[in-house]
Amino acid sequence: MTQTLTIHRPDDWHVHLRDGALLQGVAHHTARQFARAIVMPNLNPPMTDCEGVAAYRTRIMAALGEAADFTPLMTLYLTDATDPDEVARGHAAGVFVAAKLYPAHATTGSAHGVTDIRRIYPVLERMAAIGMPLLIHGEVTDAHVDIFDREAVFIERTLTRLIADISDLRVVFEHITTAEAADFVAGAGPNVAATITPQHLHLNRNAMLVGGIRPHAYCLPVAKREHHRLALRKLATSGFARVFLGTDTAPHAQHLKEAACGCAGIFNAPFALESYATVFDEEGALDKFEAFASLNGPAFYRLPVNPQTVTLVREPVTVPDSYDCNGTTIVPFHAGETLNWKWLG
Repeated sequence: MTQTLTIHRPDDWHVHLRDGALLQGVAHHTARQFARAIVMPNLNPPMTDCEGVAAYRTRIMAALGEAADFTPLMTLYLTDATDPDEVARGHAAGVFVAAKLYPAHATTGSAHGVTDIRRIYPVLERMAAIGMPLLIHGEVTDAHVDIFDREAVFIERTLTRLIADISDLRVVFEHITTAEAADFVAGAGPNVAATITPQHLHLNRNAMLVGGIRPHAYCLPVAKREHHRLALRKLATSGFARVFLGTDTAPHAQHLKEAACGCAGIFNAPFALESYATVFDEEGALDKFEAFASLNGPAFYRLPVNPQTVTLVREPVTVPDSYDCNGTTIVPFHAGETLNWKWLG
């Protein structure tokens, strides 16, 4: 039985680092384990131009300090009014590496998102021409569509058509949650990839609802039925080259989660690698872990693999009940639980 696991230092291809005091309280958790991270742009106001994104990157690095061995990979927030020239200018200058599509009102901070994807086809065509990835929160927002079906409907109604219309566009289908999404990515061509969060590998929808409302298991997209969770675990641990680690870590204050209208999001950054390693161990696929965590993402983003290594050891570690993140109390994923893998650095 494997007792230690040494892999190239991973990257996190989907994080929410927030801003202001909370940024200063949470960013180091991501930078501790990961060399690079794709940083989401859904702040208030959202990061919709080169200057705003560049200024946000400066704030991230200031929060981490000059000695931080970490590279934030920035993204642009797409709106109905996004200018293709602004996208190309920022990408060419290295201000951002990708652009994020939030369907309007699909999730936290998406009020300014895209109302109809056809409105931004000129932007997406320019992105395809310059090789810039599109990152997608893949859910429809129609009130009549059940929240547990919104990802599958998005695939049928929007994503399939997008891939057919702009076949050269490189797409990351982020935080997939369904068997339909797993099948779609597995059957798509080389320009389509996906990220999977640790929570969607560990939890099904019972975790939110059985024995009372469990707000710290609530995120968007929501966890689905058990057969969806199993499909995600199968894809993640299969060695498939176009699926990779993306935590979607999303910190919210405890009192805002435990509220009458609780926030969507799970703070998993402190024990992200331990959580993923536990899944791969349970599936008998530790030999596939490095590809998922460290190799597949850089390959799709056309970036070098990190030369450094990190080591995990088979040793129990108990996750704290909460963290004081610069004055904000946040309950982490796996709070109070014991995981069987420990990150040594």
